[in-house]
Amino acid sequence: MPVPLRQSARVGAHLLHQRLRRREKFPLLVELEPLFACNLSCAGCGKIQHPASVLKRRMPVQQALDAVAESGAPMVSIAGGEPLIHPEIGELVRELVARKRFVYLCTNALLMEKKLDLFTPSPYFAWVVHVDGLRERHDASVDKEGVFDAACAAIRAAQERGFRVTTNTTFFSTDTPTTVREVLDFLNDDLGVDQMMISPAYAYEKAPDQEHFLGRRDTTALFREAFAGGRRRRWRLNHSPLFLDFLEGRVDFSCTAWAIPSYSVFGWQRPCYLMADGYTATYRELLETTDWESYGPGRDARCANCMAHCGYEPSAVLATVGSLRQSLRAVTGA
Repeated sequence: MPVPLRQSARVGAHLLHQRLRRREKFPLLVELEPLFACNLSCAGCGKIQHPASVLKRRMPVQQALDAVAESGAPMVSIAGGEPLIHPEIGELVRELVARKRFVYLCTNALLMEKKLDLFTPSPYFAWVVHVDGLRERHDASVDKEGVFDAACAAIRAAQERGFRVTTNTTFFSTDTPTTVREVLDFLNDDLGVDQMMISPAYAYEKAPDQEHFLGRRDTTALFREAFAGGRRRRWRLNHSPLFLDFLEGRVDFSCTAWAIPSYSVFGWQRPCYLMADGYTATYRELLETTDWESYGPGRDARCANCMAHCGYEPSAVLATVGSLRQSLRAVTGA
């Protein structure tokens, strides 16, 4: 399923503007992390491994707004940590929406129902609920029983109030084509979420579980079988067709991490949301002082198995706009 028309038009205009100005590197979406604190300890995440002094930090709203404005990106994904812990999260979202940024608020949903009154349905706003499988699988991945049921209840409550709700699902080596299809069928048909995002797990260096990250060959085999028979066309996936081709190993791309930069309480993270090789004060400094050619498979061992959307979805988007055939595929969701 293609992304909403309003958002597609805005991103298309943004891409055209960058081309007219002959910019080679520019952002499509900012990964904004206004805090690292979380109310869960997921086995595949290394974000909460920061010291207590860092976990107590909260990014001021104006600082976040200034960073997004400096980047010029039309879309913002607010993550963490658990962003609903931030005491000013409602104000931050309202200010970004007022500036007509498309905002995706990522959450594990434990606080979501309680916080719904802080937000207003808008074509510029969507919840992104983390769902890593069905009940037993999801609760095991977050190391807490009852989280799956809480997430489903929060999704339904948000839908009843008119919010757009999407989901994000990470797959590990313990997944099979059957478990992939089961969770996507459930989200698509039973919960009826607006759209779904998927990603193979990235091997966070500080993640508690280091045994179940997927290699590239395993990733492409998993998704090619899971998508067999045209299944991916019936799911409302919030990805370009070329990115899904990439997950199946049918096309290959270079990483364009500069297009989805990460901004946290430390500043702009080099080179991406998943790796931390230092920080810069401005997005321009990030672009100009990062040796982008030193990253990616075959260049940096940490990138060898990465197929994450933050590096390769923008690559697929850029390839799509450069091809009439692929642009038509993106519009139709074929």
